[in-house]
Amino acid sequence: MATALITGGTSGIGLAFARLLAGRGYDIVLVARDAQRLEETADKIASASGRRVETLPADLSDRGGVARVAERLAADEQPIDLLVNNAGFGIHEPLASSDSAAHERAIEVMCRAVLVLGGTAAEKMASRERGMIINVSSTAGFLALGGYSAVKAWVTSYSESLAVELRGTGVRVTALCPGWVRTEFHQRAGLSTSSIPSWLWTDSEHVVATALKDAARGKVISIPTMRYRGLMWCVRHLPRGTVRAISGKITSRRRTPRPEGEEAR
Repeated sequence: MATALITGGTSGIGLAFARLLAGRGYDIVLVARDAQRLEETADKIASASGRRVETLPADLSDRGGVARVAERLAADEQPIDLLVNNAGFGIHEPLASSDSAAHERAIEVMCRAVLVLGGTAAEKMASRERGMIINVSSTAGFLALGGYSAVKAWVTSYSESLAVELRGTGVRVTALCPGWVRTEFHQRAGLSTSSIPSWLWTDSEHVVATALKDAARGKVISIPTMRYRGLMWCVRHLPRGTVRAISGKITSRRRTPRPEGEEAR
């Protein structure tokens, strides 16, 4: 029986992956920081699907936490057939600051953890000549929207490079690059969404279904919906100066102050 490991699996896109994969017969390993929420989510998925749901509490900003997840990925008992690197959060802080703590944490969670977990999974999957890795990136990676864009540009480029390296091994790698998805992500990041047209929104279930379909076909870059594929085709062919100008307009419209003490995750 196939098993999928999903980081950040208790909300948003990660939760949608867990539900859909369990519904398709996968056993699930859920990774998240909040142990209580993790157990509650696991119980609901197991009850709804009848599948085995294992929980693994871990903070991926902590290298010890990443090591524990990597150890599970390397295990030969109940091996992982599908890894979804989904854990992440929005970055509210400016790049032009001497305080880089938020950006360093983002790099730990959304770059280093993806690198370590992806590498561990890829090595084990290649030895079995089968497997799938989906790294959740973003269309923001094609733009210039601060630290988040920089991080997600790395995730997309890394995924392409890993896919090239694994060619012929039976292991497929896909970077999922969604646009605006209706989850709690934006509120947690302190970003205003009131100016975003309704036609730009997608739902997490559609995003996940598209990602799995594209990954099964061996597609390395998955951009859900025709409208976003069209928009990103234009972005990738526009002069970079124009892309920066567009990015500046988007950034100025979507920031709102975040309540003190609220974490962007």
